[in-house]
Amino acid sequence: MSQTVEAPAPAPSEPPGHVRLGLAQRVLSRPEVGALVAALIIFVFFLVSAPSFRSAESFFTVLYQSSVIGVVAVGVGLLMIGGEFDLSAGVMVYTAGLVTSLFCWYYGVNLWVGAILSLVFCLALGFVNGYLVTRTGIPSFLITLGTFFVLQGANLGVTKLVTGTVSSPDISDIDGFGSLGRIFSSSFKIGPVTVWVSVLWWVLFVALAVWTLQRTRIGNWTFAVGGNPDSARAVGVPVVRTKIGLFMTVSFLAWFVGMHQLFRFNTLQAGGGVGNEFLYIIAAVVGGTLLTGGFGNAIGVAIGAFIFGMTSLGIIYAGWDPNWFKAFLGVMLLLAVLVNLYVKRMATVRRWDRR
Repeated sequence: MSQTVEAPAPAPSEPPGHVRLGLAQRVLSRPEVGALVAALIIFVFFLVSAPSFRSAESFFTVLYQSSVIGVVAVGVGLLMIGGEFDLSAGVMVYTAGLVTSLFCWYYGVNLWVGAILSLVFCLALGFVNGYLVTRTGIPSFLITLGTFFVLQGANLGVTKLVTGTVSSPDISDIDGFGSLGRIFSSSFKIGPVTVWVSVLWWVLFVALAVWTLQRTRIGNWTFAVGGNPDSARAVGVPVVRTKIGLFMTVSFLAWFVGMHQLFRFNTLQAGGGVGNEFLYIIAAVVGGTLLTGGFGNAIGVAIGAFIFGMTSLGIIYAGWDPNWFKAFLGVMLLLAVLVNLYVKRMATVRRWDRR
């Protein structure tokens, strides 16, 4: 007796639930795409509207301005990818410089000693911020806001107590000034263009952050703790150590920029740095980092800082009233959040393969 055997059904070309993204969606899913488009638009805009913006000297001045914000913004961006904020970073930059300056001036010791002391102090601040956030469950917004006020008051109070004024003394005559100055605040000429070493350090830190996020286990941990800390903990990710490490990274970069400011200008105002923490966060958000954590990259943060540099100096080169700068920043932040929200939705729309 013959028996009819049915041919087996063809295997599905894609497993159930598989998400296939088109080329446009894959491009849009990159965190830095929105910031890159915005940077190109702003760059062309100032090229057209500000003639002095077109020179190479102006471009490198913009890069310098971007680097001063961009170095700390790299750390803040990594911390935001990890799901946390640090509102003390702006004031901590000046705390680092003041600790070095006041300690060495008052005790008459080499500036290298003061720089190392302030590094240890800043790393300890980052550790305390991270420890309190992870152990108490209090939002990092509140913990670091408290640190912000403590540092702001201490900067003014201690400086006034030591020097009698609200500015640190000139340290250019103290031993170690020359060697530390070459590391943190030197510059060199390429033709008529002045290149500050802070720009090179900025590029190095961005490259290191990109490599860490994309190629190392620490990068995977950072995305995991920012996306879903409970799930990350369940699969063995050291959530506490990762977040404390990210806070200490922000502190290290704040110390680095503090050293740059101190050795470039020789003296610091104790009330400086207030408000810069928002510039770091704006650079990260404009660069595609989500406020909810778990998404972003260092290149996008660098582009966000570059946009800040172009905007702050482009308004001056164009001869406009600089008082409009903050309003421009606010509009840019709102647009960046809306664009990032739209891009995220576009990138996560599921499109089934039609064959």
